[in-house]
Amino acid sequence: MVDFASGGKCVRSVFVYLGWLCGGGGESEPALRAAASVELLHAFALVQDDVMDESRVRRGRQSTHLRLAAWHTEQKLSGSAARFGESAAILLADLYLVWAERMLRESGVGTAALDRAWPRYDAMRSELAVGQLADLSNDANRFPSLTAVMDIARRKSGNYTVRRPLELGAAMADCDDTVMDVLGAYGVLVGEAFQLRDDLLGVFGDPSTTGKPSGDDVRERKATTLIALADQLAGPSDRARLRDLWREELIDEQGVAFAQAVIVDSGARQCAERMIRDRVEHARRLLDRADLEPSVADALHRMALLCTDRTS
Repeated sequence: MVDFASGGKCVRSVFVYLGWLCGGGGESEPALRAAASVELLHAFALVQDDVMDESRVRRGRQSTHLRLAAWHTEQKLSGSAARFGESAAILLADLYLVWAERMLRESGVGTAALDRAWPRYDAMRSELAVGQLADLSNDANRFPSLTAVMDIARRKSGNYTVRRPLELGAAMADCDDTVMDVLGAYGVLVGEAFQLRDDLLGVFGDPSTTGKPSGDDVRERKATTLIALADQLAGPSDRARLRDLWREELIDEQGVAFAQAVIVDSGARQCAERMIRDRVEHARRLLDRADLEPSVADALHRMALLCTDRTS
């Protein structure tokens, strides 16, 4: 079961630990264990997300529910292998959720630190669930506005990837309100930029580095920020054809190529890149004005770039 959770960039756990270091307490093995627990929470989210999206590949490997379905077939068990795979994956995800909380609780950071952390941890888990529900309810055929898509992305991914992990670590370290405000604002900006980059990779990413087929978001007809931008910026003819494509039951390679062309020709790709740069620059200016330990501020500067100037 550990193999199902292996791999990944450990972005969230790094931000938890950087939040801790913002408190000036220095290196800490218990804080490192607490930060690592967030990777199990992330594994929970990924397994369930793949079941909901019917994703076939995750981190360059077959998705968990498909691997479990294959095991069902190998064992010659009765019933539907697909149904077993999805059900078993949900149960495995539940275990990850339980193990994540237990790992945090038993990390050794102390009762007072955990008391400060639990509200942040609960907010992060709740926003993740609400964001996922909004994403499920977000019918791509309706082509929601960029504002609506960004709001979902912020709750489902942005806050969960950067802001809440930072705040979680900072709360454990008992940072003051000024530091919390800076980290919160930085987290929102970098989290949004992270999601924008993710959306670009979902359409234009290289499978050898993303671990997913190129154009996967188009095949799955996801209403991402990039699609909302293309719908907003494309001419009437391309907009109509893009909307017709999204209503197709199956989008083939020709359809993927058309969507990619509309995204480029409309200026949506360039606009998304500009939005990423603007958010990262704003976040970096916030750090420059904050009274943070120089080494920690430098690490946050570098993390902003690593999260947004990436290929996977």
